[in-house]
Amino acid sequence: MSQYYNSQRTRGLYDPKAKELFKLSRSKIDLFLECPRCFYLDRVLGVGRPPGFPFALNSAVDALLKQEFDIHRLNGSKHPLIEKYGIDAQPIPHDNLDQWRHNFTGVQHIDKRTNLLIYGAIDDLWQNSKGEYIVVDYKATAKAEEITELDKDWHKGYKRQMEVYQWLLRKNGLKVSYTGYFVYCNGIADAKAFDQKLEFRVNLISYKGDDSWIEKTITDIHKCLNSKKIPKAGKDCDYCSYRKAVSKVE
Repeated sequence: MSQYYNSQRTRGLYDPKAKELFKLSRSKIDLFLECPRCFYLDRVLGVGRPPGFPFALNSAVDALLKQEFDIHRLNGSKHPLIEKYGIDAQPIPHDNLDQWRHNFTGVQHIDKRTNLLIYGAIDDLWQNSKGEYIVVDYKATAKAEEITELDKDWHKGYKRQMEVYQWLLRKNGLKVSYTGYFVYCNGIADAKAFDQKLEFRVNLISYKGDDSWIEKTITDIHKCLNSKKIPKAGKDCDYCSYRKAVSKVE
């Protein structure tokens, strides 16, 4: 059996009779929106999608960006990228920032209607002159075209991610700006030589979030978790399309 994939889990599954809080990550909310069937198979029946391999270079970029912005957070100064774009913001310290950045704790909120504990880990937190906190997310890729706006279909997930983080921080009593920022690092693949270094074009992309969809989605997720029927697949779910094609052949 693969060391990376457990085809049948028994721990961490949803139990409608349990009194304990059930943890629901930001990524699982996105999974539900993408495909309710895959979500149900994962969270209720314990059969998750095969995992993707971790993007080690992306993780390295994230770690280095956090170190870089933390220097300015410590010094109370603006990062050159913020200066370049003329943004009214600077990295701000917060007692809970380390916890909010941690993948398995993140920013948390208990939805008392459903007994679900919603959480998600942010990359960075800035603040403007109005005292509003600003959610910042780091992205790393290597595309031939310059990326200056979030106009692709797969950017919808990035936008939802930002909105969940903004919602979670508001639920924790913070005054949060509706405008967040993506620090978008695009690897330069057309350089003359590698020379043991990878350079990036870095853009700061603003996004005005709207979290009005989140609470209804949580309600829908709770209904799905408590259903005794496996829901329909998402219309664009490649995993379900693959399973259907295989079942026909077999």
